[in-house]
Amino acid sequence: MSEEPPGIPLADVLRAANELVSVGLIKDYALGGALAAIHYVEPIATYDADIFFIPATEDLTGGIPQIYEALRARGWKVEGDHLLLRNFPVRFLAAHGLTEEAVREAKPLNYKGVATKLFRPEHIIAIAASVGRLKDLARIEQVMEQAEIDKNLLETILKRHKLFLPKR
Repeated sequence: MSEEPPGIPLADVLRAANELVSVGLIKDYALGGALAAIHYVEPIATYDADIFFIPATEDLTGGIPQIYEALRARGWKVEGDHLLLRNFPVRFLAAHGLTEEAVREAKPLNYKGVATKLFRPEHIIAIAASVGRLKDLARIEQVMEQAEIDKNLLETILKRHKLFLPKR
């Protein structure tokens, strides 16, 4: 992810996520979804950024109302379940189970001077397998073909979460 995809204010999104950690609204986060996959494979189309976070509180909301309030105060807008930064949609998703593991084991990265974390390709594959939509199956194939995969780690993750890759 050396180049910022056109129209995506990713560095600013990551700065905002870091601020949420520093003010204690979230414990940790990592970039997931298609934008994380782009780091490992040829660019793919995406219309939003998925920030998976470990909530700072144990309540049922995961702190989402406080996150939205904090980002609205910084000029972000809300549209449905997305926050918009310069009209680019961002979803903050409370991590649990497999996605929490993916956040905790995410790869540290410096993106345009912003310290961040990114889902590892093995977790991208496992999460796609857990969701199973057609676009997720295509992502599994693309990441398996183009990224450097630790096959032992992938197998361990899949077994731990009782997941299977689609037959090729």
